[in-house]
Amino acid sequence: MAATSLLSKCTSPFLTSPPSIPLTNSNNLSFLTIPSDQFLSPKKSSKIRPNAKKKNPWLDPFNDGEDPDIEYGSLFADGKQEEDPRPPDNPDNPYGFLKFPMGYAVEIASLGLKIRGDVRRCCCVISGGVYENLLFFPAIQLIKDRYPGVQIDIVASDRGKQCYELNKNVRWANVFDPDDDFPDPGEYLDFIGVIKSRYYDMILSTKLAGLGHASFLFMSTARDRASYVYPNVNAAGAGLLLSETFTAETMNLSEGGFHMYNQMVDWLGRPGRNVPRHPVPPLKVSISRKLKEFVEEKYRNAGAQRGKYIVIHGIKADSKASMQSRGDTDSLLPIEIWAQIAKAINGLKPVFVIPHEKIREDVEDVVGDKASIVFITTPGQLAALINDSAGVISTNTAAIQLANAREKPSIALFCCEEKAKVFVPNAEEKKCSIISSKTGKLIDIDVDAVKSAVQVFSMPLALAAV
Repeated sequence: MAATSLLSKCTSPFLTSPPSIPLTNSNNLSFLTIPSDQFLSPKKSSKIRPNAKKKNPWLDPFNDGEDPDIEYGSLFADGKQEEDPRPPDNPDNPYGFLKFPMGYAVEIASLGLKIRGDVRRCCCVISGGVYENLLFFPAIQLIKDRYPGVQIDIVASDRGKQCYELNKNVRWANVFDPDDDFPDPGEYLDFIGVIKSRYYDMILSTKLAGLGHASFLFMSTARDRASYVYPNVNAAGAGLLLSETFTAETMNLSEGGFHMYNQMVDWLGRPGRNVPRHPVPPLKVSISRKLKEFVEEKYRNAGAQRGKYIVIHGIKADSKASMQSRGDTDSLLPIEIWAQIAKAINGLKPVFVIPHEKIREDVEDVVGDKASIVFITTPGQLAALINDSAGVISTNTAAIQLANAREKPSIALFCCEEKAKVFVPNAEEKKCSIISSKTGKLIDIDVDAVKSAVQVFSMPLALAAV
């Protein structure tokens, strides 16, 4: 009897069902017959989901999926982010090393950034020259509308950086050529340190990324890292270091024309958390008063008056200031053809834009000494010149996009009809007349067709004079 009771006391903690042998002290062991569910509280037992979906354990072995009991408040879960209420940093503060990054609240450990995906600081790495950076302006405006109060910085080449005097949404524009395959190691590491010290929440890149460029974006320590990747085997390994990838259709992203960034823009404007899909804004540029006054003095010295001249852009030269697109290399005409087109302009003065001073003599020899010639190398000055003009005649350069952005009538010359549809979609709505070559070469363009289209500038002459 003593042995039996001793055995029951030793084995009772391990039993989950009534023992199969009869026990004389069964009244003392009555808890062994209680179902195991009753040991759990009613709240916990009713919310257990045995079939809950578990995320990939290789990515996070401690993540068991969403918590069914968690409740998000509307402050951090739904809607757009609020602008940062913190005042700007004081550069004269002697205790600057104690400051926290913008948007980081110590009390809540950046809860809004984690749950809702707020973006307080964004960096955009733009590949290409003036044309490619100019077409990224709608994406910048989309980021500004989607994330109120966001600070946007740009990393671009020395030529691409010049575009951002036309964009008021950009805080800083840094010169670092992302297309350089063999950068200086010292400059490379130094620039990574600059990016890390700015605490970006999101970094975007339009350069086709392989493992090398993806590592550069990964070392920025940004939370969201989105980039285009190669459409071939060169993209191997890049997806492991990026949070979002866009596979380019071709090796040259600029061949996509005006909508070359459509995949990235579609991802940026995606709906979520009671925020509807954001439409893509049109291309717009802002011109400062100081820039307008500087350019006005230039074209007045050339003998032109505001609203009474036509901008001619696309003279053949070997200068990078020609502002061509990488997706259309056949987009410049010799001065002899431009001289024939200029003779058809009646009532308005043609103003020839040259990208280098060495071309001035060539233009004067063909057109004459009284020709109005303006030397312009930056997109800001070109935009100011177009803004005061009556219209634009240009090949596929940045001038045609700036004319559309300022809602000026224009005539665009293309090497083929396919390029025209890609780079200037909805041309009629943009007051743009398209003339394309029938042979696929811009040099063979029909000059008589261009002369007929030039007559459109003579119609609003009275309005232009006002």
